[in-house]
Amino acid sequence: MLHLRVIVPADRTEDVVRLVEGTVGCTHLAVLPGAARNPAGDMVMFDVAREVGDGLIAELRARGLDEDGAIAVENVDLLLSKRADEAEREAPGEAADAVLWEQLTDATNEESTLSVTYIAFLSLATMIAACGVVLDNAILIVGAMAVGPEFGPLAGFCTALVRRAPRLAWRSLAALLAGFAAAMVFTVLFSLLMDAVGLFSMEQLGGERPNTGFIYAPDWFSFVVAVLAGVAGTLSLTSSKSGALVGVAISVTTVPAAANAAVALSYGEFGQTRGSTEQLLLNLLGIIVAGTLTLLVQKALWAGRRRRPAHPPRR
Repeated sequence: MLHLRVIVPADRTEDVVRLVEGTVGCTHLAVLPGAARNPAGDMVMFDVAREVGDGLIAELRARGLDEDGAIAVENVDLLLSKRADEAEREAPGEAADAVLWEQLTDATNEESTLSVTYIAFLSLATMIAACGVVLDNAILIVGAMAVGPEFGPLAGFCTALVRRAPRLAWRSLAALLAGFAAAMVFTVLFSLLMDAVGLFSMEQLGGERPNTGFIYAPDWFSFVVAVLAGVAGTLSLTSSKSGALVGVAISVTTVPAAANAAVALSYGEFGQTRGSTEQLLLNLLGIIVAGTLTLLVQKALWAGRRRRPAHPPRR
């Protein structure tokens, strides 16, 4: 269930109340006249099944409440109520399949910001991966994958393509490209420093690396894994099952490929640099294609379900 808290100008309160009462899947409606001070208005609160949340939020926005009032949406972790159980049964579809597009856009927009923190996390992840590729240590590679924050801009770009939001698309693309460029520059400097103190060597990079050699040797399996990870990552975002993102992060070779390219570049090993860059681009492409297609399929499926007649609310 979702909990909505809406500040409504007093002259539109009755209209909003009628909307909520006439929407299948809504319950626990409460109206507090004159409770809001900034902006001034009435406070309307209610719970709604996730399945109908996106459509209801769109109706509230169409009434201008995001401009003249406020719309706050919260996920309810625990709700013990017979009426809530009935509301969820009456709502069409399944909660896990519903996509809250406004929430998804807001979340990916925040994650797609080219901030100092984002660059720091991506750079640190790339430097950890650099240690992993030189030492041929799979544990360090997995750790670097988990630290990397690059799925945020990737999801933002996919969302922007589906929602036709050019500003979010450019913002996400800038965060992705500039972030990896900055991370690779810092990793080149890190590699030179590690070589100067005797912790990295050309022999380690060019020697046998059974655990990490795949990073600079892209193949079709890399693309297939990236596509599967893109689908899983997108589903984890749209269904609010964020725990699955950890598994997605450690299944694709984005950060390790950038790290290997940077270390190889610092030693003038252009063959590995080229192969690692191809691996990076292949993985990014696979995730973007899969994420975009997943969102398009979800949008089409849910639109079809919303067009089906629903049971009237129980009184």
